[in-house]
Amino acid sequence: MIYEFIATIAAGFGLAGLALIITHLSKLAGLRAPKWLIPLFAAVGIFAFQIHQEYSWYDQQAAQLPQGVTVIKTVEDSTWFRPWSYIKPQTVRFMAVDSRHTEANETTPDVHLVNLYLFERRMSIQQIPQVIDCHAPARADYMAAITPDTTLNEHVNQTARWYQLTTDDPLYLNVCTRNTAGTA
Repeated sequence: MIYEFIATIAAGFGLAGLALIITHLSKLAGLRAPKWLIPLFAAVGIFAFQIHQEYSWYDQQAAQLPQGVTVIKTVEDSTWFRPWSYIKPQTVRFMAVDSRHTEANETTPDVHLVNLYLFERRMSIQQIPQVIDCHAPARADYMAAITPDTTLNEHVNQTARWYQLTTDDPLYLNVCTRNTAGTA
């Protein structure tokens, strides 16, 4: 975040410098540039850089995801204090699933434990363990408050609240179809 702040200030100074050059060149040509040109260019540089960062953060984050971590959902939003977002809504958050570390239940191979990651601009990443039942299809939040003697089935059947998934849900497709393709 400190790098983004420094880059924002640099963009403002860069365009203010360009305006300074324009002002000096206008004096050589015998014209007079308005006094507000330099602060205007600085503000345009700052806003342009920030708008660029707002729209490119998703691509930057998605490119940094390790192989096997797949984006399954993005959320775009438009807000009144960002009027340019009405023209092109910006991605404000996204969800990714880590299919590299999917654990199948030993007693019920259709039940998988998988980690979901929630990304939001300027927020820390949240990891949410999920239990996916490929047979149902359904998902449940996985609570870590179980003992080593408790099996995944006992824990899920006793404490979990299940949410239905459709067979075209990206989470279902990523976890269940990938794991059945790997076992076939």
